[in-house]
Amino acid sequence: MKKAWNGRFEKELDKLAEEYSESVSFDARLAPCDIRGSIAHVKMLAHTGVLKAGEVKRIVAGLNAIARDVESGKFKFKTEYEDVHLNIERALIKRVGDVGGKVHTARSRNDQVVLDMLMYLRDQIDDVQRLIAELQGALVELAEKTVDVMIPGFTHLQHAQPVVMAHHFLAYFEMFQRDRSRFSELRKRANVMPLGSAALAGTSFPIDREYVARELGFDRVADNSIDAVSDRDCAVEFCAAASICMMHISRLAEELVLWSTSEFGFIELDDAFTTGSSIMPQKKNPDIAELARAKTGRVYGNLVALLTVLKALPLAYNRDLQEDKEPLFDTADTLNRTLAIMAPMLRTLSINKDRAQQACRTGYMNATELADYLARKDVPFREAHRIVGTIVLDCTKQKRALDGLSLKELRKYSKEFGEDALASLSLESAVNNKTSYGGTSPTRVRKAIKKARRTLRKK
Repeated sequence: MKKAWNGRFEKELDKLAEEYSESVSFDARLAPCDIRGSIAHVKMLAHTGVLKAGEVKRIVAGLNAIARDVESGKFKFKTEYEDVHLNIERALIKRVGDVGGKVHTARSRNDQVVLDMLMYLRDQIDDVQRLIAELQGALVELAEKTVDVMIPGFTHLQHAQPVVMAHHFLAYFEMFQRDRSRFSELRKRANVMPLGSAALAGTSFPIDREYVARELGFDRVADNSIDAVSDRDCAVEFCAAASICMMHISRLAEELVLWSTSEFGFIELDDAFTTGSSIMPQKKNPDIAELARAKTGRVYGNLVALLTVLKALPLAYNRDLQEDKEPLFDTADTLNRTLAIMAPMLRTLSINKDRAQQACRTGYMNATELADYLARKDVPFREAHRIVGTIVLDCTKQKRALDGLSLKELRKYSKEFGEDALASLSLESAVNNKTSYGGTSPTRVRKAIKKARRTLRKK
């Protein structure tokens, strides 16, 4: 099988070397992007007079036919043609004759593959943004249902202060909103058209790069041909943004796992997103959440792999860059599949309100309210902290709750405690009083839910 570059060589490529170096087994997914890019390229060549209108008409018709075959699954990719680009070019020549070979005029596979990758990335980013918004919508729905559900807020995984469960869910909304912002910024940087850079030095043919950019929806063209063919920053950024997004998913998944345990019991995951045990009939395991947690490490690994491929590569193109695609593709697949499953898992879980609020009765989570009470009485906060710490220590020894103390008992620790001190110890008061912007009071949380809804309506 003659290669596209065979003219300079006397021997065929070793079979093992051919199998080792082919990429079509994984870059075939770029075929739709490759065809769209080729159509725009030959239209431009007709526009500038490099190709005749009749030639371009035949080439475009052939490429559209190939695109239909690819979409229907009829197209047969062959590893002996190395990559997606040569597979399509060979098929085009077979369909329309030698004129199909003109499709590669004024370009190289070096700028062609970067074009395909950026077009692929734009599509992936759009999919990811839609899926993140869907997940955020599920979080908002849960928040609307749990404004009146109190749970322990944790620091160091120890009971800290009571919060409403809705506030906790909205914390993840904010995390994913930052993810959306990161992907939005990345899309802008990915929307720079590299075609026309050729192998690395540009081309002597009269081309119109802006024409191609307009045809393919790019904002502008790349300024430096060497950088354009060797740059993989957007692939790295996608893997980095995906890693951060997966980290947020992993934290959420971890809490779903914890909250569904017998020890917590705050939620129950739907049967559709859990599995059983082959030996213990009573088990209901949060396997989907656990897998989401674990797949985060896989995405991290792809980021490190891609960074390692690029480390110390000299300009311009090197075959090492072929190794950018599998980590990128796997990251896109893993992120999309994980995002897609999280939203329905959240929408179907059930809340155990009584169990959650019962948990708020332990851990002396109203202690801060008592210290704040003294601070409002002009006791320096550090002194108030010490006083309440002593009260908690004594209650711990006596196995008593703070709200079980009488005013007379409180005044043994400080004469600043008045009749209204006991009211400050209620969990409802502790939550309702957190009215600062971004706080957990139900009034604030309802406003935050409305704001989140407005955010989701924005494109």
